[in-house]
Amino acid sequence: MTRSSATLDRAVAIGSESRSRAWGLTALLVLLYVVNYADKAVLGIIAQPLAHELGLSASQIGLVGSLFFLTFTVGGFFAGALNRWMSLRWALLLLAIAWSVAILPLVVVASFAVLLVSRLLLGLAEGPSSALLHTGAYSWHAPAKRGLPSALLAGAASIAKIAVAPALAFVTVTFGWRYALVALAAIGVLWCVVWLTVWSEGPYIRSGKGADSAVAGDAGEPAVPWGRIFRTRTFISGALLVMSVYALVAVVLTWLPSYFEVGLGYSRLQAGSMFAFPSIAGLILMLLSSVIGDRLLARGSTSRVVRVVVPAVGVLICGAILLALPSITAPAVAVLVVSVGYGFAASVFPLLNAAISEICPPRQTAGTLGVFLAVMAIGGLVAPYATGLIVDAAASPAEGYATAFQALGLVAAVCAVGALLFANPERDKKLVRGDAAVIGTN
Repeated sequence: MTRSSATLDRAVAIGSESRSRAWGLTALLVLLYVVNYADKAVLGIIAQPLAHELGLSASQIGLVGSLFFLTFTVGGFFAGALNRWMSLRWALLLLAIAWSVAILPLVVVASFAVLLVSRLLLGLAEGPSSALLHTGAYSWHAPAKRGLPSALLAGAASIAKIAVAPALAFVTVTFGWRYALVALAAIGVLWCVVWLTVWSEGPYIRSGKGADSAVAGDAGEPAVPWGRIFRTRTFISGALLVMSVYALVAVVLTWLPSYFEVGLGYSRLQAGSMFAFPSIAGLILMLLSSVIGDRLLARGSTSRVVRVVVPAVGVLICGAILLALPSITAPAVAVLVVSVGYGFAASVFPLLNAAISEICPPRQTAGTLGVFLAVMAIGGLVAPYATGLIVDAAASPAEGYATAFQALGLVAAVCAVGALLFANPERDKKLVRGDAAVIGTN
């Protein structure tokens, strides 16, 4: 370890951390998550020109989108292992470099096989990142104040589609889809340079190889059996809920520009720019719900109300809105319905991530979130491919996309009811931490 790295990694006592540094490093993590989501979203941006050049059907593009989430899900289970094998600095550096490398082969050799392998490798490398990014951010924020950093991380998907997707659409239309991939790879490498210079881990979760857990707030708190955490009703019902909403996210990432272009008749540049509309709605609602939620928690509200009931009701609203989509014929109204529905559902991610981080001991945050987010990604395995099949079989692309979104809304609403009935972070925290106390006395 270099002298500068040793200085950056020096332990910080709880309560003595610089809040400006905490938010600055949180912003750096959000920026990497933006790159992460831009790498996911670029397939949707380049789907039509790529399909025309390679002669691909809608179901083939959908298959590529779904298989990406297969390796993405597998990769998520390695978050805890990476967190044990190396520090967050080196784990995230390794992953970011892998993303940049994985998207470049298609630039050199354009074929369906290379596209498929490239997205499979990208999914595997991106799988562990979400849990590690949340762990890094949570290390700088106390448990009761994690709503806003969670919202900012979850909002990275929205930022990617608001700020990056229109730029990628412009590059694709002006210079070609290959230049969009090269630009993303260059941004990833640039982030790595900044990351190595400034990152250090905060005091609220000291994790990773060689970390000093004595200042983490978990000193003397033993680890609990993983199965005990994963069998809680909050974890199970929460995972089903985020899985259903992530299916919607996966379809939006893979198909939304194609829906706007082929289904609703907008131009390719308009469709790429309008990719941002659902994300604008999602970002606003995520930030509002998270900021208000943190304040309510500080005033004595329960985590169940703030981090379970509120997002679950938002998903129910999303389901009701999307159910009406097939009956809408005006393109502008269809865009509005998808955007508002997505916005109400998006708040589930930051709030439930924060709820799940409550029920486990701090030292097990990365592993717990890794499994939770890996299970979440299962929603992306089937949804893009199923949407492609629905579109290919429908009387028109517009009808196919509308039917797919309607089905996604219905499934998400059912899972929201399950979370309302079974999820309770306070109850399951006591159950899990009670086990930890018993283990610590044995």
